[in-house]
Amino acid sequence: MSLDVKNVSKEYPTPAGSLTVLSNLTFTLNSGEAAAITGPSGTGKSTLLYILGALEPPTSGAVRLGDKDVYALKAAELAAFRNAEIGFVFQDHCLLPQCSVIENVMLPTLIAPSDDYAARAKTLVDQVGLRERTDHRPAQLSGGEKQRVAIARALIRKPRLVVCDEPTGNLDEATADIVASVLLDLHRAQNNILIVVTHSPRLAAKFPIRFELTGKQLHRVT
Repeated sequence: MSLDVKNVSKEYPTPAGSLTVLSNLTFTLNSGEAAAITGPSGTGKSTLLYILGALEPPTSGAVRLGDKDVYALKAAELAAFRNAEIGFVFQDHCLLPQCSVIENVMLPTLIAPSDDYAARAKTLVDQVGLRERTDHRPAQLSGGEKQRVAIARALIRKPRLVVCDEPTGNLDEATADIVASVLLDLHRAQNNILIVVTHSPRLAAKFPIRFELTGKQLHRVT
């Protein structure tokens, strides 16, 4: 299975005319590959991540995940596809404060709950090192623990693609290393495609594939 991006461009209308953020990006990542995307602020890294995550359509070009042309899907089909096939981790953990750790992890499964997901949620909570925090609320967790919950939530439906926007941006260096290790260990265990946008050279260096986004173009570094 692969993620195939072909000639993807993104433009935004402005009073001064069209603003091009991304121009004819083309690349492929396969199952089991992990890539970091770096680049200066304002170059479109998050925009690219949202396009890859089926959250924002490109102005032109195509994104395929497996046998699906993502933006050829109708709205309802796209929402279902995104929920089942793509996991998200953001800089802000986005946990629901009224829900426990296990409940937050299970949120993506609410459209199709099953005992299998309940068992999987417990396994993931254990794998991210939070067995003793299962019934805690987010206010009782540290920043790193919250991000580990967010990682477990992103993986609950065994997505084929996991996209992360500055997942360690709010963490100190030691905690960021722990979160990165959890993320990469689970990526290898699940053999998914992992893409991380980051400003951190320390985090990017942990990834076997690295891209830099500059001048509206994506350049492979390694």
